Amino acid sequence: MDSSTAPSVQIKEAGKGEIKRDVYSVWALPPEDVRSRLKKLMNDLRSEFDGPEFEPHVTVVGAISLTESEARRKFNKACDGLKAYNATVEKVATGTFFYQCVFLLLHPNPEVMEASAHCTSHFGYRTSAPYMPHLSLLYGDLNDEEKKKAQEKANVLDENISNLSFQISRLALYKSDTDDKSCKSWEKVAECELKPN
Repeated sequence: MDSSTAPSVQIKEAGKGEIKRDVYSVWALPPEDVRSRLKKLMNDLRSEFDGPEFEPHVTVVGAISLTESEARRKFNKACDGLKAYNATVEKVATGTFFYQCVFLLLHPNPEVMEASAHCTSHFGYRTSAPYMPHLSLLYGDLNDEEKKKAQEKANVLDENISNLSFQISRLALYKSDTDDKSCKSWEKVAECELKPN
């Protein structure tokens, strides 16, 4: 075999055993009454500032590339050892990139931080950035002035949003390709009820 055919043989053989991987994340879901309240606020903000529609959630494990069976197995194990916990909003805040445009910054209480640490360890998720618990209200590429306006608008539309506390008793595994800024391809793959606290 000459060297000009060797690479194509290697590529072909590597392609044979390829397994489909997708980007998954784990979300904490607010209870239905809070979800409805947040959806209304998110819709109102989107009507003025645009951006894609997405489900209200607190990201517990960020984007990680896995096969669906790996993702489901890790998700089930993570859910198994976790109890329901409380989340409290600190304030409406703004971030520096598309997926953290305008959000509710959550108080980093021990329960919230431990839930993330527990799940990320089951998923083998590594990141250099410290976990910042938040619930996004608006995705977008707004400039600083527009973000400030959207932040103020959120506080006007729902005056008590900064005092919101709720229990997280459900986690969901989502297929969430972060390259899809329309969020239309994002889909829930699995959901679990957490044990009562």
